[in-house]
Amino acid sequence: MRKPDKLLLHSLLRYRKTTPYNSPASLTTSAAANPVPATLAVLSDLDLLDAGELTPTPRVYHGFITACAQSKNLEDARRVHAHLASSPFAGDAFLDNSLIHMYCKCGSVLEAQKVFDGMRRKDMVSWTSLIAGYAQNDMPEEAIELLPGMLKGRLKPNGFTFASLLKAAGAYSSGSSIGGQIHALAVKCDWHEDVYVGSALLDMYARCGRMDMATAAFDKLDSKNGVSWNALISGFSRKGDGETALKVFAEMQRNGFEATHFTYSSLFNAIAGLGALEQGKWVHAHMIKSGQKLTAFLGNTILDMYAKSGSMVDTKKVFDRVDNKDLVTWNSMLTALAQYGLRQEAVAHFEEMRKSGIYLNQISFLCILTACSHGGLVKEGKRYFDMMKEYNLEPEIDHYVTVVDLLGRAGLLNYALVFIFKMPIEPTATVWGALLAACRTHKNAKVGQFAADRVFELNPDDSGPPVLLYNIYASTGQWDAAARVRKMMKATGVKKEPACSWVEIENSVHMFVASDDAHPRAEEIYKMWDEISMKIRKEGYVPDMDYVLLHVDDQEREANLQYHSEKIALAFALIQMPEGATIRIMKNIRICGDCHSAFRYISEVYKREIVVRDTNRFHHFSNGSCSCGDYW
Repeated sequence: MRKPDKLLLHSLLRYRKTTPYNSPASLTTSAAANPVPATLAVLSDLDLLDAGELTPTPRVYHGFITACAQSKNLEDARRVHAHLASSPFAGDAFLDNSLIHMYCKCGSVLEAQKVFDGMRRKDMVSWTSLIAGYAQNDMPEEAIELLPGMLKGRLKPNGFTFASLLKAAGAYSSGSSIGGQIHALAVKCDWHEDVYVGSALLDMYARCGRMDMATAAFDKLDSKNGVSWNALISGFSRKGDGETALKVFAEMQRNGFEATHFTYSSLFNAIAGLGALEQGKWVHAHMIKSGQKLTAFLGNTILDMYAKSGSMVDTKKVFDRVDNKDLVTWNSMLTALAQYGLRQEAVAHFEEMRKSGIYLNQISFLCILTACSHGGLVKEGKRYFDMMKEYNLEPEIDHYVTVVDLLGRAGLLNYALVFIFKMPIEPTATVWGALLAACRTHKNAKVGQFAADRVFELNPDDSGPPVLLYNIYASTGQWDAAARVRKMMKATGVKKEPACSWVEIENSVHMFVASDDAHPRAEEIYKMWDEISMKIRKEGYVPDMDYVLLHVDDQEREANLQYHSEKIALAFALIQMPEGATIRIMKNIRICGDCHSAFRYISEVYKREIVVRDTNRFHHFSNGSCSCGDYW
């Protein structure tokens, strides 16, 4: 047996003379009182027990267990457990509960379960410790499955039990239903007004997207803290309700609570969904004034916010300023370059990642494949797809979808079809959907019908493919076939998602739909668009009737084309925004080809930079050209 460290032994012997080991103060002797690491102290103390220098007591063993739980050293935890198992205190309920807690802290919930299963008598602490362990180790289903057994043993859950169960319910796939049942049980047991249970209820409902219930739980809290405010903000952010998230943040400030990096991260995610650049800049400035450091964690969310709000200049600035960039930082920048169609910059960025020795993951390759797809770099895309093998990465379904998109955008529809047939995994509806979208771009009805049939088989509830197929037939003048698709859509209840566009002006978001007359300044907006239309026609703009997918005469087709939502939003922005200011427009579906052409002319005639974010990418119009190079 090895000798304990002399200095440690001297310290322990001196400590024993002043404070007996079985006193409360001795519980953390090894973990806190000694200047050596807890794990070394525990092993040395076990040697002292074996040498007879220390008297074994439950408190001594509890001190060892506590030290292992704090250090999270599983190997030492097992040694302490083995030593305890051979002592007279084996089977002690208090120590067994401590062992359960220790193993959970060390990440070995299965060993905690074994201790739990071997206990002769399980009390409230036993059940709660194991439930909490499963919940904290991302095993929500196992945590929730313990509840019936606990109730069967005639034990009523306490506040800590409910807090852990609600945490598990928030992470569970059908958490809202389960969480509601746990909530009802908490009310029955009169724990629903407890501050910890109330906070857990708020977090659970927020994670399940039930913001009505989350808000109700928040309002009932007698004592609100930073955690509860952050949970509410985070919930609205995940729900995509950025406006409410910002309102809650303002209320949080008024109530005197300071924002943390979690608060700012949630806000930046919320703003990214809105694409509200000015509000994002305001929150960023607020963060700087508060003294928050630009860590990789915060930098990644800020970078993503600027990228999705249409400011590549600010995106690059944040990337350059982030210290200790991690893989997420590099991938986020790569994603931004891909979305903006900056294909050569994206390739250079990816090559820099490779040369820097950064560990590339599947997301890295998905980003560069997307960049190649958006930029028409077929050769490079194929090379990067094959390169995944060099990094021992197995392509996932998203990688196959992107390669199909790459080939399809380039017009290589037959190659895309062969690629799908050679896939080592079963093609999904998303794979066939990518081919169908390419057929819409290149007006190939034959391959499009084949791809659509596959999508209908795999995902009959998706409304997108029937609309795409209708568009293919309509754009090729096959009105009878288009009518059959329309009839099928009506019979199955499929409806096309209404197109809408929005623009942020002076921290207010203005939304428009096609031929919108609901805006208070509608008359002025339409007058402005007529003026715009006249000017760009003089410069060579000709409306592209191929994008009117209705069987009507040319005059009506042109009228339908002129009042798309993005054109109305642009007209309003030109009225409201100062001369020279960049205009940023968001759209919920793909930008129309005719609008794309019109915006190129408008950027030149009005000397404006116009950034449009649609569901697929960004288009940055400047001096009569677009960042996509008209390849989209």
